[in-house]
Amino acid sequence: MKTTQGLIPLAAAAIAALALAGPAAAQKTIRHIPDADLKVLDPIFTTIGTTISHGYMVYDMLYAPDGKWVYQPQMAESHTVSGDGLTWTFKLRPGLKFHDGSPVEGKDVAQSIKRWMAKNTLGRTMATRIAEVKATGADGFQIVMKQPFGPMLEAIGTSSNPLFIMREQEARTDPEVAVTTMIGSGPFTFDVKDWNPGHSITYRKFKDYKPRTEPADGVAGGKVVKVDAVEWIYIPDANTRVQAVLKGEADTIEVIPPDLLPLLKASPNIEVRVMDKIGNQTMLRPNSLVPPFNNPKVRQALLYAVDQDQYLQVMQNDPNMRTLCWSVFMCGTPLESKAGVNDAWAKPGAKPEVAKKLLQEAGYKNEPIVLMDPTDQPVISALTQISAQLMKQAGFNVDVQTMDWATLVSRRPVKEAPSVNKGGWHVFHTWGSGPFMSSPLMNSGAQTPCDGKNWFGWPCDEGLEKIRLEYLDADTPAKRTDMVERYQRRFYEYVPYLPLGQFVGPVAYRKELKGVIQDLRLSFWNVEK
Repeated sequence: MKTTQGLIPLAAAAIAALALAGPAAAQKTIRHIPDADLKVLDPIFTTIGTTISHGYMVYDMLYAPDGKWVYQPQMAESHTVSGDGLTWTFKLRPGLKFHDGSPVEGKDVAQSIKRWMAKNTLGRTMATRIAEVKATGADGFQIVMKQPFGPMLEAIGTSSNPLFIMREQEARTDPEVAVTTMIGSGPFTFDVKDWNPGHSITYRKFKDYKPRTEPADGVAGGKVVKVDAVEWIYIPDANTRVQAVLKGEADTIEVIPPDLLPLLKASPNIEVRVMDKIGNQTMLRPNSLVPPFNNPKVRQALLYAVDQDQYLQVMQNDPNMRTLCWSVFMCGTPLESKAGVNDAWAKPGAKPEVAKKLLQEAGYKNEPIVLMDPTDQPVISALTQISAQLMKQAGFNVDVQTMDWATLVSRRPVKEAPSVNKGGWHVFHTWGSGPFMSSPLMNSGAQTPCDGKNWFGWPCDEGLEKIRLEYLDADTPAKRTDMVERYQRRFYEYVPYLPLGQFVGPVAYRKELKGVIQDLRLSFWNVEK
C-alpha cells in the first residue's frame, strides 16, 4: 500500500480544527471521511463519485430508486403518459424550495433536464428520442417524445449520475462549464465559506426542506435530517483515516484499503457494512484517440497483458468479496454474458508473449505510455502499480506519473497526446457501481459514438454504438440477451476498456450513529447521533 506521509500533519490539523470548532461542537454533527477531496462542485459536469455524493447533499431528484430498485416519486408528485406513449406530463409536489427561499418551478426542472441530457450517458441516449422538454406552469413540466421511451423513470431517476434539479439560472450554464453556485433544494445547504479545499467541508441542515412522508428507503422516501451538520474531513493518508474513526475523531469512512479493514472489524465501537450488494466493476481505460491506443490491436494487446486475479487481490483480500468476471454488464445480473470472452486471454495469468506479438504487428515503436497514478487513492494506486509491471512485461514503455485523484480528474478531459500536451494521458484505472455498469444505457465506458462527446477515452465505433442503442427497444429477455451477446463480441474486438473483475467494498461507521440506510453510498438523512 502506498501512503503520503508528508500530508499526515495536514490531516491532523483538519481534525484538530474541527474538534476546536466552538459552537459547532455543541451541535449534533456527523464527521465523515470521503473517498477523495472535493474539487469539482457540479455533479452534472462530472462523474466523480465524491462530487456525486456532494450532489446528494445539496440537490434533490424527481424520482429515485428504493431499496428494491423500484423508481418512486421524490420531487415529483405524480405523472401521466398519453395513450400513444409519447407525452409524459409531470406535476411537482407542493412546498419545494431552493436554499435561497425561491420556489422550485417547472422552468427550473425543464432547464435542468436539458443540461443533464447534454452530459449524461443515459441522458444523451434519451435525447435522441425527445421532441421537446418544457414547463407547463409553476408546478409542472412535460417531456414530449418523438418515439416511445420505456425507461423514462429509470433515466430521470438514475442514482449513479443523477438528474439533480438546479435553479434555472444555474441550469442554463454551458454543460461544458462547471457550475460553482451551489443553491439546490436538497436536505443540506452548502456555503462556500464552509469549504476549505484540501481540508474540510461543512453541510448544514436545510430547515425549510420538506421531506416526503414515506419512510426513507434506498435513495427514495423521506429525507429527514436529524443532525445539525455534516462535516467532510479530507485525509489523504489511508492509515490516518482509519485511525481517526477508531479514535472517534470521525464517525464514518467510505473507502477502506483491504489491509486496514481488519482493524475496523476488530473494534467493538465500529460497524463495518457492505452497502452495495451488487458490487463494483474495476476497469482499465485507454485513451482511444491517441497513438498507440488509437489502434485496436494495441488495445487487444492489453487483454493479454493483464491478469484479473492480481487486480482483484488488491481490491479485496477476502475471496468472498471478489469475483473474476469479464462480462461487460457484470456477473450476477440478468445481462451477464460470456460472448466474445476468449480463454486465451481471459484465464488467470498474464500472457506477455502474445501481447508483445500484437504490439509488433501493430507497429508499436516503444513510445512512452503515460499511466496516471493517484497516490491519495491507495487501492487505485496499487492497481496502477500492477498495470505498470504487467504492461512493462508485455513490452510497453510505461511512464508512471504520480498525482492526487483531483489532478487525475482534471487531466482526464485532455484529448491531446502527451507528446502534444503535458496534461495528456494514455491509461488510467477507476471503477463503477453495479447498477451503473450493468446497464447498457448507463455504463459510460460502453458508449462509443464518434462525436467525441462520450466519456474520457473517447472510443469511436458506430457499429458497436448502434447495437448498444438496440437495448431501448429490446422489450423481452430474449431480445436483450441477443443484443448483449452481439454487443460483447464486438466489444472485445474493439476494446473500449478492460473490465478487471468485480468486488464489494464495505464502509464503516461508529455505532453511535443510528438509522444508517442501506444504499449504494453512505447517506446522512435519517441518521441520528
